[in-house]
Amino acid sequence: MYKEVKSDAGKRPGRVSRSVPGPRTAGRILSAAVLLAAAGTLVTGASLLVPGTTSRPLEAPLVAVPAGQSISVCPGPARLLEGTPVGTDPQFSPESATAATSLNAVVLSSDSGVVPASRLAPLGGSPLTEIAPEPAADATEPATGTPVLRAGVVAGLGVSDVSALSAEPLDNRQPAAGAVVSYAAADGDLRGSAAASCQRPGNDLWLVGANTALGRSAILNLSNPSSTPATVSLELFGAAGQIQAPGSRGLLVGPGTSRAIILGGLAPGQERLSVRVQSDGGPVAAHIQQSVLRGLTPGGVDFITPGAAPAIRQVITGLEVQDPQALAGLTSGPGYADAAPALQLTVPGTADAVVEINLYGRDGRRALPGGGVITVKAGSVTEVSLQGVPAGLYTVAASSDVSFAAAARSTRGLSADDAIDIAWSPAAARLGSQHVVPVPATGDRRLVFGAPEGRTTISYTPITADGVIGAAAAVDIAGGTTTFVQVPGDVGGSPVVGYLVSAAGDPAYGAVLLLQDGTQEISILTVAPEAGGQEQIPVTLGY
Repeated sequence: MYKEVKSDAGKRPGRVSRSVPGPRTAGRILSAAVLLAAAGTLVTGASLLVPGTTSRPLEAPLVAVPAGQSISVCPGPARLLEGTPVGTDPQFSPESATAATSLNAVVLSSDSGVVPASRLAPLGGSPLTEIAPEPAADATEPATGTPVLRAGVVAGLGVSDVSALSAEPLDNRQPAAGAVVSYAAADGDLRGSAAASCQRPGNDLWLVGANTALGRSAILNLSNPSSTPATVSLELFGAAGQIQAPGSRGLLVGPGTSRAIILGGLAPGQERLSVRVQSDGGPVAAHIQQSVLRGLTPGGVDFITPGAAPAIRQVITGLEVQDPQALAGLTSGPGYADAAPALQLTVPGTADAVVEINLYGRDGRRALPGGGVITVKAGSVTEVSLQGVPAGLYTVAASSDVSFAAAARSTRGLSADDAIDIAWSPAAARLGSQHVVPVPATGDRRLVFGAPEGRTTISYTPITADGVIGAAAAVDIAGGTTTFVQVPGDVGGSPVVGYLVSAAGDPAYGAVLLLQDGTQEISILTVAPEAGGQEQIPVTLGY
């Protein structure tokens, strides 16, 4: 049987809530009216066809719908699982004497300098902090002169549970917002660091990199920030194929609640485990708290977050490889195979995939030891070792004629006598325009960019804790290379809390690499998709 823990943060007994129609409700009603009007137009057009005449297929028209609220879910602190009697809910102990978890959030203003109404709150609870109030009606007038951007910022906020960043639409445009949670501990079994970009909920998520073998702990955390119950089903993939696990279907996650599933109870002893999370009802956010303990020596902790859905091409950037000779001495010892960099590939379909893998570093393409073409069995997870690759930062590009999911493991630490840390980076979508990229408050922070195919130009603009949008800078990246930009501690005397990132040219990919001076700590953050403008959806009719 699996074990779980539930959280209903922010609920108060004896309190009755009443639903009052608000701006978002009105937006939904308007959306429905727009869609019905579009549907009526299509029906009218269809009724004009003369029976028996030939017709040609028409593309489904795009209908603009009102912009909606943006919600991103942020993981809570890493917690150590305590042993409990069989059949009871698991309990979580305090992380350590030195563990700390903090959150940075950025909400971008409109061109007129108005920050959308936004707040940070425990999932389902009262606000931790208000970032910006509802703007006055006359403050939302479109800018007539030069755009004046600024940001609403939360810097270094301590958090103790799952939280949510919400922002309201402004000028009928989706709000641009982002947040990042960072955890660090200098002692205890969860020694190391973990960080994750707060994620927008979805109904179909893929997580690659879990491990439930001896000394490894993988806890899947599901969060439902919506007002609709979510019924979640899990698909599990291991090295030998898909895993049929009783208890992996029909997992209820109530509105405004979180639920933790111990993956070792569903799929024990799996050195390679990928999880597909499908939600029927409310969309959910998901992350896996992955940790390693080799005897009494901590082996790292990380938050595994969803990556790109299976596709015939996947790109990962931000992979860090240590000195291969020193690493070989460490990983030759028993229990240290997963202390080496590696790529994991999951093929969910019924056909094997022949995958071609290329690595691109600072000086161009690097050959993989043993070639770069492998076969991945259908329904299974295959690990590709990256040992022997010269030390450096890399972008991984993999392609096949069969869809697959992918993630890469980076590690820090070269001595079995000291703690080692791990970081997983999933495949991500290419960069577009105006990504909000928050960064943690401390450490060695680097923006990593990769251009696997052709030349591209990356523009990056700092955002400081006082809400100022700084001067933009740009870096030109040659095709087939990876580069990074060092994040300064401050700009103009105010700490840097994030960036606006845009790409132009051939496809480019980005990540944030986090290191800590004097330690082996490492974390890698993906770059969230950019906010859209006015959303458009296709309208089709059928019966």
